[in-house]
Amino acid sequence: MKHPISITSSNDYIGGRFTAMASPCEVLVDGADIKLATQLIHQAYQETKRIEHKYSRYQPDNLVHRINHAEGSGVDIDAETFKLLNFANTCFELSQGLFDITSGVLRRAWRFDGSDNLPSESLVNSLRDLIGWQHVRFNSRTITLPYGFELDFGGIGKEYAVDAVARLCQQAAPDVSVLVNFGGDVQITRARSNGQSWQIGIEHPGIEDHPHKILQLNQGGVATSGDARRYLLKDGVRYSHILDPKTGYPVANAPRSVTVVSQHCVQAGLLSTMALLQGSEAESFLQQQNVQYWCIR
Repeated sequence: MKHPISITSSNDYIGGRFTAMASPCEVLVDGADIKLATQLIHQAYQETKRIEHKYSRYQPDNLVHRINHAEGSGVDIDAETFKLLNFANTCFELSQGLFDITSGVLRRAWRFDGSDNLPSESLVNSLRDLIGWQHVRFNSRTITLPYGFELDFGGIGKEYAVDAVARLCQQAAPDVSVLVNFGGDVQITRARSNGQSWQIGIEHPGIEDHPHKILQLNQGGVATSGDARRYLLKDGVRYSHILDPKTGYPVANAPRSVTVVSQHCVQAGLLSTMALLQGSEAESFLQQQNVQYWCIR
């Protein structure tokens, strides 16, 4: 049986690669011997799989499944989940309701597979009745969803996992530089020992293997949101997978891609997604955030 982690070594760093959260994942370690680097990579893999199993909506036996099938009853939660729900609430409030983790039910209507299959208006409208974070009730011990509602952590889960893995590596080896990259969402723990920066490519949507820009970073988080692989195309109109929970339809006039650099990956992910939700006002929104960013239209 093939081992889930592939470990390689070069003159610059030791890298581990695996697949999780429907994304290619890599953990690059600089300034450590092979034994320590391998230990960090295995710990990173275990933490990633733990988070994926706990918060994925595809798992039939996890916390999210219990919450989504509680039929209006309360479900016990732990401190980690309470913290994540608080962050989701912050996302909702800062975006004035546009960033809503109950809007995942719209996947029943929209399948962004590159085809021209648009859902019916009646189906979209029926699902809007099952969206509304303001109707969710939670505290440090329990969460209660209205009957028929669902939570979907897909909009924040990968970035949360990136930060969690980076934090774990930093605690285990504070003098080692670790780069965590899950499908283009990145966190760097500290500057490299050789004085060189980590190089991160920003993909150009629609042009594979052709980075739009190469970033030189020593520490911090990077996240990119866009429709490079998830979209619909009908009568010359491209429909992004970024959906407005208030209308149930893709946000109009949004950039093809937004990349943000921030202190933490989860912050960068929030800002990049919020920018896309602003549509034609994406650049104006980002200019007010005092962060580095790149928009591709």
